[in-house]
Amino acid sequence: MIVDDEEDIRGLLSAYLGKQGIEVFEASSEAELRAIMIAKAPDVVLLDVNLGMEDGFAVARRLRADWSGGLLMVTGRGDTVDRVVGLEIGADDYVTKPFDLRELLARVRSVGRRAVVQLEPSPTTTDSPNTLRFHGFMLDVERRKLTDASGNEIALTTGEFALLVALLEKQGHLLSRDDLLRRTHRRDAEPFDRTIDVQIGRLRKKIGDDGKDPRIIKSVRGAGYVLVTT
Repeated sequence: MIVDDEEDIRGLLSAYLGKQGIEVFEASSEAELRAIMIAKAPDVVLLDVNLGMEDGFAVARRLRADWSGGLLMVTGRGDTVDRVVGLEIGADDYVTKPFDLRELLARVRSVGRRAVVQLEPSPTTTDSPNTLRFHGFMLDVERRKLTDASGNEIALTTGEFALLVALLEKQGHLLSRDDLLRRTHRRDAEPFDRTIDVQIGRLRKKIGDDGKDPRIIKSVRGAGYVLVTT
């Protein structure tokens, strides 16, 4: 789903992505986005930060309240603050203007793939081939469903799910930010890239892991992150 108030931009992206075998829907506003989503179920939403008279960040925040699919924000080149804000709201990735169409395609496909991440789990942490347990939590990989010890479901965005799977896949092992970016975003880190740090913060908050003194997802200064074994 391409959400942009500029018709020529939507047309260009729709034509290019369509030629790559991707089914594309277009919207110029939040109202159109919502109307189309009722009838369709897009895997990825490509949302422009500058959405005419609407604030793309506000639209993203409301979207994240009831939708957990792949969210890709479009920002101006060098707008680091925009990128961080978007990630904190719940975006899975971002692309900067002016962008290369091939890069955009790669990022769209990467975010889309994370919706169907498959994992060969460790036998010491599983109940079935599709279920992982850690610190009282249970992750159903096939259904992308995380529940706590009381059985309450914890909603995860596409990016948060992929990040948790990557950490569980190497539970007890240190993963650098570059490792996590390659596993979850299929790309290397850019200068001052805070994508993983922001998403780790969001994930910690959802599982009740104190960011100042984490007991589940530990950070190693200058090295990366590790999900400690139970």
